[in-house]
Amino acid sequence: MFIQTEETPNPATLKFLPGRPVMESGTANFATADSAGRSPLAERLFDLDGVTGVFLGADFVTVTKGADREWHLMKPAILGVIMEHFTANRPVIVETAAAAGGDGEDSELVAQIKDLLETRVRPAVAQDGGDIVFQGFEEGVVYLHMQGSCSGCPSSTATLKMGIENMLKHYIPEVTEVRAV
Repeated sequence: MFIQTEETPNPATLKFLPGRPVMESGTANFATADSAGRSPLAERLFDLDGVTGVFLGADFVTVTKGADREWHLMKPAILGVIMEHFTANRPVIVETAAAAGGDGEDSELVAQIKDLLETRVRPAVAQDGGDIVFQGFEEGVVYLHMQGSCSGCPSSTATLKMGIENMLKHYIPEVTEVRAV
């Protein structure tokens, strides 16, 4: 198995591409070791010294390191964990009973916002090893959650304001602002 790595706009994150699907659908963000309980892969990565975040995408794993760590020292161990995990055919996510269930029907406006995010924004940020998830729409303000390499990235505010906010305002005049949560 050959795992490629890519730098992201966020110097604290590195994107690992195992050459096979990681998540069958959706994404998973683990900001702490305590939150990684439903992912055996994320748990193993958090066991490595210096790992402070794990994000799982469709075909990639983004790992965030502590500011006092160097990639050239951490990368071999991370590659080893990812390679061993996929070679052993272990599950990436273990579903829990709480994961089932829906969130009701969206208004037409919210459905339009989600569609634009899904088709125009998420593919672009996934290339950089991150994700942007819709959190809500209230009184003209769209609330988004930045994940993976987007979380804490120096250019994420510019992406949010100049890119996403302008695009949503263009297509949906009711949108007045976009905020990160």
